Amino acid sequence: MSLDVSPALLAQAERGEVDEADFVDCVRTSLPYAWEMISSLVAQLKVDGGEFADNQTPPPDEQARGQLLRALASDAIRGALQRHFGVRLAFQNCHRVAVFPLDGSADERLARFTSSRGQLLNQSPELRDC
Repeated sequence: MSLDVSPALLAQAERGEVDEADFVDCVRTSLPYAWEMISSLVAQLKVDGGEFADNQTPPPDEQARGQLLRALASDAIRGALQRHFGVRLAFQNCHRVAVFPLDGSADERLARFTSSRGQLLNQSPELRDC
């Protein structure tokens, strides 16, 4: 299961639209490793500036890796995180998360990062099992 959904949030969803802040809080508490990874990259981007900030350290275990996969493979979760943090997210190799600013300043770098070439160049034997 991707998220630990409270009975109150589930009831909200059953009644109709879900408050995005409640959904984001559910993501934060359900996927703490992914949340911390993205939060720290957003802070790094704000402090350091530049075109993007990324993580190149593999997760410490499969549970953490699973959190990243669930957060970034779900359109709903990924979209909510992007809106909450005000960034564009990119993902490679089950662990390389990158955050890009929303404005067009990093469009070219984002296109390179998410290209087939970028994916191939970020391969290594250590990552083949992820």
